[in-house]
Amino acid sequence: MRIKNASIALAGTAVMTVLAVTPAAATTTALPAPSLTGVLAVQKQAMDHGAPGALTRIDSGASSYRIASGTADTAAGTAMDANRRFRVGSVCKSFTTVVLMQLVAEGRVDLDAPANDYLPQALPDDRITVRHLLSHRSGLWDYTNDMFYHTVPGFEAVRNRVFSFQELIDLSTAHQPTSVPGAAYSYSNTNFVVLGQMIEHLTGVPMATHYEQRIFQPLGLRNTSYVHPRTTIGGSYARGYVRDDDTTLPLVDSTEQTVSWAQSAGAVISNSADLNRFFAAVVSGRLVPQPQLREMMNTVPVNADGTQSYGLGLRGRMLSCGVKVYGHTGTVQGYYTYAFATADGKRSMTSMANTSNNGTVNTVLAGTLEAAFCGVDPVKSGKALRSGGEAVTEDIAPGVVRH
Repeated sequence: MRIKNASIALAGTAVMTVLAVTPAAATTTALPAPSLTGVLAVQKQAMDHGAPGALTRIDSGASSYRIASGTADTAAGTAMDANRRFRVGSVCKSFTTVVLMQLVAEGRVDLDAPANDYLPQALPDDRITVRHLLSHRSGLWDYTNDMFYHTVPGFEAVRNRVFSFQELIDLSTAHQPTSVPGAAYSYSNTNFVVLGQMIEHLTGVPMATHYEQRIFQPLGLRNTSYVHPRTTIGGSYARGYVRDDDTTLPLVDSTEQTVSWAQSAGAVISNSADLNRFFAAVVSGRLVPQPQLREMMNTVPVNADGTQSYGLGLRGRMLSCGVKVYGHTGTVQGYYTYAFATADGKRSMTSMANTSNNGTVNTVLAGTLEAAFCGVDPVKSGKALRSGGEAVTEDIAPGVVRH
């Protein structure tokens, strides 16, 4: 086995380390080799715009690349490394989708049946189907629009609260719907809170147990957990820092929180290695049978140029080199995440920057997709900012550019 370990110092930043582990007999893929200098350039740009640190892991065949920049803990001055755990935000939606689609495969849920058939308390519109929830076409108002209208005060108000699914759903249904069911894509955390309630009501089993028995244990995801409503992250982790709406104020450490405001829409904790393994397993059919996997991967464009699309709990991204990757993005207080894999699962990539409420960092971080899958330096080529494409509403807080 050949091990390459290099430290690269870029002007005005901390030392950034790159580690690649490649067995001598490793096979190559048809994709260009990842651009590690491109990843580093994106991470530097993210830090220049306010992220304390960033990490990226690329798994390609038998090769693994781990790149980290900046700090994981600003108070302690601890360096970031690519193995640290973090809150994955809406990447959790893909975990919830896997559980739901396994129930579909077991004949316990019909995608095109009214969601109310499986819920303890009916939604206001019986036309909303399970498919509408999974594809963000239910028209249900996203309650986080109100909850985090003022980013930091909103967060502090819910940091330690424990909500029931129904309490969150009621916050949504107090508003008029954004559209009639099926009419339009409109990203809403409410959809996946409803799905969490549906799964627990239908099975009588907590979401934590479903995640553990159906995903974490079968895949050996030892750094992935769902600890709701506990507030701590175990093991080695990166602290998260949310930017105030008043950008002259210091970043707020948002690491400890219940994430009860999100639950099945965003409360999973993981690391880059586990997320890469998860999405490679999803697209290769290890977790969901082929009929249900085809439904998940049948994505519909959700932005003007068609480079971004959404299926069932799964995002699609068309990159500049013509490669389409599948996965999900995540925003939770203190963390931005991109986790994607090629359709065959042979290359996967996860990137995280430990800040939030900073749309520029989120958009810049998308450039790691170009570096990882297309082998380009997106900063030099000008793709770092463009690679985010047209903003698509996601996760939390009005005024934040989301993808």
